[in-house]
This record gives sequence, structure tokens and C-alpha cells, in this order.
Amino acid sequence: MTYDASGAAEFKDAVAKGAAIWNASVVNVQLKPAASGQRANVRIIADNGWPRTLSTGLGSGTIYFGREAVDEGYNTVRISSHELGHILGLPDMKPGPCSSLMSGSTAGVSCTNPTPNAAEKAEVEDSFGLVGAGATAAATPRMYRD
Repeated sequence: MTYDASGAAEFKDAVAKGAAIWNASVVNVQLKPAASGQRANVRIIADNGWPRTLSTGLGSGTIYFGREAVDEGYNTVRISSHELGHILGLPDMKPGPCSSLMSGSTAGVSCTNPTPNAAEKAEVEDSFGLVGAGATAAATPRMYRD
């Protein structure tokens, strides 16, 4: 799966770190930067709103890396990992503890954990294992507002 962080502005490094965390956490899917001129599965765009993801199907969509959460003190790498989790098919798990990446903002600004827990990893592995086995990814667009 490829991503385009050219529109991520000051969050490019956080996006790369979030992708690296997922790449170290799962084997059935890997996130790689798109080559120049290549159409990416995922676009990441910095804006002034709250972070949110528009998933257009398993493994594709647009992440809006909102500065509002960063201005409030939320960790940029956790935001990146969380939003990439939506692209990988995970829903929000709110409220939730810091140990759950998909608990998002409900874990509070003091939570800096950017790593998915065992259940989150297993769900992504299962989803992409099925896709690799010939199943089709869902094409229903979903908006996640964190």
C-alpha cells in the first residue's frame, strides 16, 4: 500500500514514523511512500481542523492531519498511527485506555502511545490476509472524526 505525504506539511516526519510503526507491527500489509508520479492509495493533507480520515475502502482514502489536536497537545506520531489505523480498517474504540491506539483522543493528551495493541494488530492482519486470499475490500466510504 502506498501513501503520499507531500501535503502533510510539518507532519511528514510523524507520518513516516506512524507508517514505520504499522510496518513493524503487521506483516500482511506494508505502508510505503509513493514514488514520484505514482498514484498513492492514501493521501495525507495537513489542515487546521481536527484530525479525521475519509476511508474509501480497505487500504485507501484521505487523512486530514488536523492542527487543532496538535495545538491542544496531542502527540503527532500517535495521531498519525491512529489515522493510518482507520485506513487499515480499524474503527474508533472510544472511550478507551492509552494502551488502545484506536481510543484516540479519549486517552487524553498525556497519552503518547503510537503502537497498536495485540487485538488491533490481529484485526489488521485478518483483514489484509483475507484481501490477499482473494476477498474484495469494502468500497463503502467512511468518515472517522477523532
